[in-house]
Amino acid sequence: MPLLRLPSLYLGVPLLLACACTWLTYDLPDGYGEGLFVLALAGLAIVLLDLLGGPRLPAFAAFRARRYVGTREAFVALAFAAAVAAFCVLDLALFPIPLLDDPKAYASMEGGREHIRHISDMCWTLPPIGLLCARQRWLRRALIAVGVLFPILVIDRNRVFASLFSLALVMIFRRDEARPLPWKAAGLLALLGASVFSVLGMLRSGPLDGVTLPFGDLYRVSPQAIKWLLLYISAGPYNFASLLAKHYVNASFLINQLVPMSGSIATAGTGIPLDSPTINVGTEFLPFLLALGPGGALFAMLALYALLRWSVRRLGATVPLFPLLIFLRVAYVGVMSPFAPQAFTWTNAGFIGLCLGMQLVASWLPSRRDLPTPAAAELSLSSSP
Repeated sequence: MPLLRLPSLYLGVPLLLACACTWLTYDLPDGYGEGLFVLALAGLAIVLLDLLGGPRLPAFAAFRARRYVGTREAFVALAFAAAVAAFCVLDLALFPIPLLDDPKAYASMEGGREHIRHISDMCWTLPPIGLLCARQRWLRRALIAVGVLFPILVIDRNRVFASLFSLALVMIFRRDEARPLPWKAAGLLALLGASVFSVLGMLRSGPLDGVTLPFGDLYRVSPQAIKWLLLYISAGPYNFASLLAKHYVNASFLINQLVPMSGSIATAGTGIPLDSPTINVGTEFLPFLLALGPGGALFAMLALYALLRWSVRRLGATVPLFPLLIFLRVAYVGVMSPFAPQAFTWTNAGFIGLCLGMQLVASWLPSRRDLPTPAAAELSLSSSP
């Protein structure tokens, strides 16, 4: 499907859809339309820039032709996956499991859990690595299961989406050309993600009865599960528009986001004038808006688009494994940019750097053709004195 090869599909289109959803979900107060216009204008500009020219994802045939099993990249990736899975086990073994013990414990990072979570948060990489690199079926299924079940157990809706998103994209990109796109499998993953999100949202935050925002008719007549999805999709653009209309300025959130260990990026419990203190999510670009104004937010949107184009170019015609993981990550943070900051963080930069480092390490390892065959080894032994 040609549309899946457009980088703007993973950034510009989600921005436009989130703005449309926000427009339909609320009866927006006066002045809030300006913020939505800024986001929608950027989304439209990104789509137009993409249509006028730019890199495209490789053809599906290139994804399908690339074999990762048994390669140096697969060896390094499986070692990395083993380390991530081990930290997932440590996270569950050393600390309370929110889904089983106390749903409110999902936000507790005391006792060193924050440091373990820096590694276990990369559980979303396990499904694509398992699908692409595992030779044994049991290992493939185990990596996919850990990548999906761990974030459910710790009530991390973002990682659930990341795992299902990467899994669905790899399935679509690697499909057999003679077969239609696996829309049924992708649709099932989307339904699973939406269902898990709604259930985990109710466990984490309880009912939505206490949320006082200017909801419109579409929201009021929707079932509870749909309300969670509408609220999650629209809350970021709504808060962006709200704080722009209030001319609120605070650079600390951007500083804390960009500088490691400088402070918390959480908006809960702060003096930020949100319309509903419990609905405290923002877009990827909200910290730039608060620090630099609308121009800073627009700059961040274009910078993320430039990062997305860079990740697409790195795939080239041969689709190396670690550039593919980088693309999956950048595409995901682009899709999720209307909801929360994930792209311009030191952890995201660290993951990209880690993938570049693993690609370098893999290039240093001997390939299978560099290793002596049994016949060559026997000949070498027989000719030695």
